[in-house]
Amino acid sequence: MNAIETLLARRSVSPRLMKAPGPTPDQLQTLLQAGARAADHGRLRPWRFIVFQGEARAQLGELFALARRQRDPSATEADLDKERGKPLRAPLVLAVAAAVRQDLEAIRPVDQLLAAGAAAQNILLAAFAMGFGAMWLTGSNCHDPRVKHGLGLQEGDEIAGYLYVGSVDDLPPAAPVDDLPALVSHWSGPSPPARPPSSIP
Repeated sequence: MNAIETLLARRSVSPRLMKAPGPTPDQLQTLLQAGARAADHGRLRPWRFIVFQGEARAQLGELFALARRQRDPSATEADLDKERGKPLRAPLVLAVAAAVRQDLEAIRPVDQLLAAGAAAQNILLAAFAMGFGAMWLTGSNCHDPRVKHGLGLQEGDEIAGYLYVGSVDDLPPAAPVDDLPALVSHWSGPSPPARPPSSIP
C-alpha cells in the first residue's frame, strides 16, 4: 500500500475488535520511528512515547482506576473495573505525550502538543499500513494529574492520547467523506470591515 492509498483508506478500529498478536519488536520500532518523523516546531522533539504491553497494561488499568476513584468519589466498583479493563482491550497501548516547555515565546505549548498529535497520527498511519487495527482515544485519563505523575510526566506536560493497536479479522467500513466541500473554502482576500449599524435620529 503506497502512502496516498494509506492516507485515503485509513480508518479507526474499536479496541473491542482487537486481539493478539500485536506488533513484533521490529514492527513496534518502526511505529515509533514513524512517530518521530512528525512535523516538529523548532525541532524540539516534544513527543514522548510510553509503551504498555503484557502485564504493564494491567498496571496502567490500576492507575486509571486509582485516578478515577480520587477524582470521582461516587464511582462504583463497576466504574473502576471498567477503568481497569481499558488497557487490556488491545495487545499494545501507546501513550503519546508532549514534554512541554513553557519558556519559548515563539513555540507555544499548544504548538508542542500539536507536534505530539502529529506523531500520534503518524503511528496510526504506520499501524494501518502494517495491517493492524488502531484507534486514538483520549478522555479524563489524558488530563488527570495523578495519571501524568504515575507515568513519570511533569506537571506541565500533556498527554495527546492513548493509541490502541492490535490484530483484527476484518476492518470496519471507512467513514464517508462526502461533506468535504462544506469543510473547504478558497480564500480570495480579507472580508470588508463590518459596517456599523445606522444611527436612528
